[in-house]
Amino acid sequence: MAEIVNLRRARKDKARREREAEADANRRRFGRTRAEKEVDRDAAERTVRTLDGKRLEPEKD
Repeated sequence: MAEIVNLRRARKDKARREREAEADANRRRFGRTRAEKEVDRDAAERTVRTLDGKRLEPEKD
């Protein structure tokens, strides 16, 4: 015999799954914390400072 399905509950479950899938996609796209962004920014600045400090000829202004 077939299982009885509450259509209202089935629609809500489907909507919840779709929202969760969209949230997961957004977490993957935008999910970096502020600390992670700052670490990357600091590393980039440190690299630039290191390279500028090792120049043989200073820049002409």
